[in-house]
Amino acid sequence: MKQGLIHLYTGDGKGKTTAAVGLSVRAAGNGMRVWFLQFMKGRPSGEIAVLERLPGVTVRRGECQKFSFQMTEEEKKAVRFQQDELLREAVSQLEEIDLLVLDEATSAISTGLLGEEALQKLLTQKPPQLELVLTGRDPADYMIEAADYLTQMVKQKHPYDRGIAARRGIEQ
Repeated sequence: MKQGLIHLYTGDGKGKTTAAVGLSVRAAGNGMRVWFLQFMKGRPSGEIAVLERLPGVTVRRGECQKFSFQMTEEEKKAVRFQQDELLREAVSQLEEIDLLVLDEATSAISTGLLGEEALQKLLTQKPPQLELVLTGRDPADYMIEAADYLTQMVKQKHPYDRGIAARRGIEQ
């Protein structure tokens, strides 16, 4: 029996999603069935375009077009409903998934845009063969405790601090 582990990529530095995408490509290249769920992001991005073309990879994303602090309460409620549905869909397919990536799940939880109960249940009751990746800032203590891998991306310098916006092909 294959043993699946839990990865947590967190911190304020660049590279959390990039690491999860890299692991997804590696897994797909080895014939694994990958589900890549992306919370809190809805804009086009190069990595999603590539993942969607890979055999064995299923990509599901919310339609989040704003930062949480820019949303009205009604928009937050709609986004949370949609993102909860994404997670429910993936959980219903767990026996058919080898690697499940929940990109920005920690941030979605910390901003109230994803229900916490379903994620806590997944972390404690995941199928033993499932490899699970969580990314995002501000993970809850229970996420840190559940993780087998904990990687923290630490920002030392970032062009955004100098007013340089995200660049196509590099940050998006």
